[in-house]
Amino acid sequence: MSEPTPRNRAALRRATTKVPELTAYFWLTKILTTAMGESTSDFMNAALGPAIAVPLMLIGLWASLRLQFKQRGYVAWSYWLVVVMVAVFGTSAADALHVGFGIPYTLSTTFYLIVLAVILTAWYRSERTLSIHSIYTPRREQFYWATVLATFALGTAAGDLTATSFHLGFLTSGVLFAVVIAVPALAYWRLGMKEILAFWFAYITTRPLGASYADWLENPHHLSGLGLGAGPVSLALTLVIVGLVAYLTISRVDVSADSVDVGAEGVTALAGPQPALDLEFD
Repeated sequence: MSEPTPRNRAALRRATTKVPELTAYFWLTKILTTAMGESTSDFMNAALGPAIAVPLMLIGLWASLRLQFKQRGYVAWSYWLVVVMVAVFGTSAADALHVGFGIPYTLSTTFYLIVLAVILTAWYRSERTLSIHSIYTPRREQFYWATVLATFALGTAAGDLTATSFHLGFLTSGVLFAVVIAVPALAYWRLGMKEILAFWFAYITTRPLGASYADWLENPHHLSGLGLGAGPVSLALTLVIVGLVAYLTISRVDVSADSVDVGAEGVTALAGPQPALDLEFD
């Protein structure tokens, strides 16, 4: 069989990519999952206690990752289930350093920033790319989800840092991060910022953005919140997310228009006998 052409390799990547296209629906769902993860984590810890809640979160994350890795390509419900579980567990992971060990948010934020930098460095050294458009091998998917988990923990710590340590409050922190998240968009469109840098900048910022508003909604008035409670906020956000993911599943608006649906034989035909997939230096 002949060596796969560049066009066939591109088709292979579209056919087997494990992540959605970057649309407005992606960013909306992502922000909602961060808010939902914050409120759900708070609710579970309060209702069950961290000793029970955290292991349950970890089990949920493990089970969702197993389902995701079994998928041949991007499947909306499977992908977003992992994001939700990462949001829930990532919140507790970030809070554990402060609540469980008394580590200041300044140090925990710095710690998770270093963790993220180490993961990204290892990813790039291994794959020579950090592009989210190239998540079509198990190793790249492992790096992708490790990075996502680190961004959630970092974003949670950063949001708590501004809201509590800097005494800005939850609503002001939410407004602050709403402004911050516009920075990579403007830099990308106006100043030519690299797509990868702009994406991960925005991705990290979605976490404190969504979490700040969730905290504002759920916390009591004396903590500068609206006092709606973690349970009701978590339930309301869950219903909205389920509706959005159902829409994405049916409409496939977050799937590339020129994607192809191929089975194992189709992938083999596209790839050739021993494909050497092009590395992307984005």
